[in-house]
Amino acid sequence: MSTDRVMLLIDADNVSVDVMEQAVARLLEEYGSLHVRRAYCTAESAVKHQAVFKRLSIKPMVNLAAGKNSTDIALAVDAVDLVLAERPEVVVIASSDSDFAPLVSRLREKGCKVRGFGQEGKTGEETVSVYDSFDVLAHRTRATPAARTVARKSTRRAAAAPAVADGIAVASEAPAPAARPARRAATKKSAPTKSTEGKTRTPRARKTTSKSTTKTAVSTQNLAEAIDAPPMPAVPAAVAEVLRALPSLAAGETLELQKAAEQLRRARLLSRSSSAQKLFGRFPDWFDLQPASDPRRVSLRQPAA
Repeated sequence: MSTDRVMLLIDADNVSVDVMEQAVARLLEEYGSLHVRRAYCTAESAVKHQAVFKRLSIKPMVNLAAGKNSTDIALAVDAVDLVLAERPEVVVIASSDSDFAPLVSRLREKGCKVRGFGQEGKTGEETVSVYDSFDVLAHRTRATPAARTVARKSTRRAAAAPAVADGIAVASEAPAPAARPARRAATKKSAPTKSTEGKTRTPRARKTTSKSTTKTAVSTQNLAEAIDAPPMPAVPAAVAEVLRALPSLAAGETLELQKAAEQLRRARLLSRSSSAQKLFGRFPDWFDLQPASDPRRVSLRQPAA
């Protein structure tokens, strides 16, 4: 077990809580202690993950500045100050972002060994090559009761009404509802009634509507069209949800990953700590991530029938 002074700085807006937990556990096993544990995040993330931060003794460094890369800049400035003040032998940065390359070089010049931890599916090759050593950790999804409830509701909606996105039929595994038993035919004949003038009057028979005939004709027409039409591939319900949230992607357009992630978060299909790249990567037959080495864009890939 090493006696080096170790400093852990976490880009909490870039890696998941599960990756943070794995990084802390691995460093404690290897070095025995972590002298500095800080996570740089927004106020929303600090509130959301406060229980985890408290359990892991991580100090949240809340960034209130609005702007691109503001959290990364706060981490970089703090890292230089801490290295000058604390003189650690090892600095560990938990982030999949390649923008920390200048910081890593500067810390190495100060005599520190710089290690990195990244999240699988979000880390590019150019990020790994910058550090003295780098570990890519897989995010282990743990479904919460709320998530399971949402999943069940989505399954019921998909079973009740098959979704269609850009001409793609969604497969439904739910069994068809049982047919209602036919009503018993009335056995009693309508009895004649007397009018106020004493004349016998037989009730008129109810008019039969043409709804049944119309429905039969429509069903027959749809059946004929289904027979003539080419078979359509079935898409998982999760893919259909994504396509409904991203209509431009379903229409064949190419989207920036960042823009797609924002729309998915507004549709509550992606949490702030989750990666859109990983979500699309689960369905390689449906989504095309470009470029392959460091994906920045996504488009719909129509699978063969």
